[in-house]
Formats: sequence, C-alpha cells, structure tokens
Amino acid sequence: SAPTPTSGGAPGAEPPAAGGHPGGRRISRRQLLQLAAVALPGLVGSKLVYDRLAALAGPATQPPIDPIVARYDPTAHRWGFVVDAASCIGCGLCVVACKEENQVPLDAEHTRTWVERHVVAADGTVTVDSPDAGSHGFPPAPSGSPLLGQPVRLTQFVPRLCMQCEESPCTTVCPVGATYRTADGVVLVDQERCIGCGYCVVACPYGARYLVPAGSRTPTGVAGVADKCTFCYHRITHGRDPACVEICPAGARLFGDLADPTSRVSTILREQPTRVLRPALGTRPRVHYLGLEGQVDA
Repeated sequence: SAPTPTSGGAPGAEPPAAGGHPGGRRISRRQLLQLAAVALPGLVGSKLVYDRLAALAGPATQPPIDPIVARYDPTAHRWGFVVDAASCIGCGLCVVACKEENQVPLDAEHTRTWVERHVVAADGTVTVDSPDAGSHGFPPAPSGSPLLGQPVRLTQFVPRLCMQCEESPCTTVCPVGATYRTADGVVLVDQERCIGCGYCVVACPYGARYLVPAGSRTPTGVAGVADKCTFCYHRITHGRDPACVEICPAGARLFGDLADPTSRVSTILREQPTRVLRPALGTRPRVHYLGLEGQVDA
C-alpha cells in the first residue's frame, strides 16, 4: 500500500534547503506548478497558461505504469464495465472494498465509487440520496424526502464510478498530461505529474473525481492530487477483477474484456439493451447499465 506521509510537514514537501533559512525549504516542481496554475490565469490568456504549464512539466511521456507487469500486453485488451441496477441491493460493500483496496479516505466526500438510491414516485418525481456514499446501506426512506406518504412506483440502487470515457473531458483539460489513457483504454492519473489544479475535477460531468485531502489515508501517499476509480488497474493487469466486482454479493458489478467477444461483458452488450449515463454529452462511457430506468441525462 502507499506510504503514509511523514508528520511535521505537508505530504510530498521537500526537506529544508541545506544552509538556508531555518524556516525555509526548497520549492518542488509540483509546488512550482501549483503556484503557476494559481498566478498565471490572472496575467495571461488560457492558451498561454497551458503552454507555460506544459513547458514546466516537461515532455508529455507515458508514465511507466503501462504496462504494470512485463507479461501484460495492454494493446491486447479493451476493458469494459456493466452495472446491473436491477440486481444491486444497496449494501455498500463495494464502496467499503474500494476504499480498503485503494487507501481512499473514509469520508463520503472523497470516494472512487458510491451508490445512489433513486426513488420514483407515481407522478414521476425522482428523489436521489446517497448517505455516506452508500457505504453503510440505506435507511427505509430518504431523509426529509417529499416522497414520504406518496405512492412509490420504483426504487432502485445505482452504483456510480468513473465512466472511463473514450472521449474523456478530463484528459482534454489537463494542462500537464497527468490524466492519460492507457493502451487498453483505462483513464489513469499520474500523481507524480499532477499539479492539483482541479481542472479535471470540474470537467468531469459524472462527479467521479476529487482532490486527495491530507491525512493518513491517501492512495499514493500524496495529498492535493487528483484521484478517481482506476478499474483497480493494479489488479486487472494481474488477471484479477476490481475489488468492487469481487466483493459484490448480488453480482451487480460485471467486468470484462471487450476485446474478447466471448467475455460476459461483451456478450451482454451484444445481446441485451444497456444504457450509459448522460449519453447526449458524447463522452462514450465504457460503463454500461442494465435495468436502469428513468432519466439518464440528469
């Protein structure tokens, strides 16, 4: 697992410069880029900002995470995900397993995956709640819901995660190339390169990204950088399912190789009707939903 940041300073901070002021320290490349991201927009246009930041970060090279293991050939795979909303029971085990597997902070605000409850009233009114990101299950009815006492037409649980878009806004807006797509189609974040500007967090139309807060639980031991679901890339490159898929007691999360026409995911997408979230945006998600009813552009 990722190392825990040492006490007495911000995670990732450089040690004091030798012979310098007792309270001074060297400025790391990440800190320099963060300062530039804050200062430059007030001085120049956005294109020049991007050019300056990219120059500071150096040439955009693919991080050595792809492939992770020598025998894994990313060009031979195309990973996809199917969520069966009709089967999800809202237990929240997937959320807990993800946090434990990836050292994600335990609070509800910072999470790689979460579960929503969609309650549809007879008049079509929809109420969505996700207490504690769904990690501890759900109470009998949404707290303070206007649906209390009304006839309910449908209740379903909708697991959420990074959509791993083929036309991903996050990779487009990242000024330093820290968010990138692997050869097998998984969008990852190079946290050594990330400057924590937050552009990708704002650009994601699915709310699937966050900036890592300081604390004892961080995915890579670095605070202030962008994080999100990675399909458990460290597991799938070793032939294992993502942690959330492995633990789901209802089989509501399905993962597989779209390059293999015989895989379960490929078979489902070929033979059954599925939906994606916010299709009008044209992001072409690789996460598809079975049994999802109601508005998917919301």
